[in-house]
Amino acid sequence: MSLVVLVTLPPERASELARTLVAERLAGCVNLLPGVQSVYRWDGDVAEEPETLLLIKTVGEQYPALEARIKSLHPYEVPEIVALPFDRASPEFLSWLRGSVG
Repeated sequence: MSLVVLVTLPPERASELARTLVAERLAGCVNLLPGVQSVYRWDGDVAEEPETLLLIKTVGEQYPALEARIKSLHPYEVPEIVALPFDRASPEFLSWLRGSVG
């Protein structure tokens, strides 16, 4: 199974996390989407912050290690980590992804 994992974090921390995940072969690719404005409830209040959204491509077998590593590096007490499985992609991309992680 292949996954796209969504993670938001402060813009100044996004590139460092993305590079670490790829360097450690937990992700094959990470896209950084700057300019995300997140509105959320925290400690009973509504907050609004600029963030960067990471689109992390990985494989299911790597997810536990990926999640643990994100949690260890993420500045938030409760980071957003949402994994979406996908089963359709070009065979060439899937082959590249499998060869890029692990």
